[in-house]
This record gives sequence, structure tokens and C-alpha cells, in this order.
Amino acid sequence: MTYVWTLQGWLYVAVVIDLFSRQVVGWAIDDHMRTSLCIKALQMAFWRRKPPPGLLLHSDRGSQYAGRECRQHLAVMRME
Repeated sequence: MTYVWTLQGWLYVAVVIDLFSRQVVGWAIDDHMRTSLCIKALQMAFWRRKPPPGLLLHSDRGSQYAGRECRQHLAVMRME
């Protein structure tokens, strides 16, 4: 996750990158850095790629990815 300055203030960007192709497969932008931002990016990536069960997520280990809510969404998407 990263952040950028805009005329409206700081915006936070969560990006999901396919490590094999190096393509951005999911992203989300919001004015906060809560777990829901990460989940939106993960959901976009999931619906665009429809990965097989057991796909691994490598994150920056931030609290947004380590929390219960994110882990529950990963379980629903059958990701680890």
C-alpha cells in the first residue's frame, strides 16, 4: 500500500500484482488506509483472474492484511 498527495489531500492506494506476469490485477483507492481498502483490491484481483484454490498472497505484512477481516475474506476466496 502506498499514498499520494492530491489537491483534495492524501489518497491511499492498494495494488495487487501478479508476481509471474508483473501485471497489476487489482487496485483500490480511498481516503483511508483501513482493511476495507485492501479487501477491495483483493476482490478485484480475484474476480479478474479467478485463481485456483490455494493461491498465496504476499503482502507487506501491514495490519490491514494481518487482521481477522482480511483473513476471513482470503478464506472465502480460498487463498492463503
